[in-house]
Amino acid sequence: MRTQRRAAELAAASAAIAGLFLGGCADGSSEAKSLPEKKVSRTPSAQHAEAMDAYRAMWGDLAAAAQTSDAKYPRLEAHASGEALELLRYMMTQDRKKDVVTKGRLRLDPVAEKRDAATVVIRDCADATDWLHYAKDGKREDDVPGGHHRVDATVRQQHGAWTVERLYIDRVGTC
Repeated sequence: MRTQRRAAELAAASAAIAGLFLGGCADGSSEAKSLPEKKVSRTPSAQHAEAMDAYRAMWGDLAAAAQTSDAKYPRLEAHASGEALELLRYMMTQDRKKDVVTKGRLRLDPVAEKRDAATVVIRDCADATDWLHYAKDGKREDDVPGGHHRVDATVRQQHGAWTVERLYIDRVGTC
């Protein structure tokens, strides 16, 4: 039962994420709870700069994995764990099944929304305008433009290392 529920959760998350890689809009709603709009700080404290670095590094790892749609890319688990790691691997598996890779540049603008000693909650507006799917022959998968996606992430410190544990990527046009 737990496996079926987990699969359903991953499927729901991938539907929201499909817009990130495909650049299109999704009409479905999400049950993910949004973070409050209040911003704490655009610059994390020195104590939590490592959490922000881990968040950015996770996206760098994903961008590298997405160039070949490699769900087993070894660096994915360097900065992601738990549900976030499962989601990243699932996304790469789906891209591999569709025989597409992702190329271009992803731009991030993360903000620390909440902080405590071992947790930082981040809100971002990921600009995937130039980060798009391509077929193996080098042609764009489609002519749907990329766009901006709201991202909510929870980064935790465990055993001295910061990793992204939870990750939600909303559909295009959400920020």
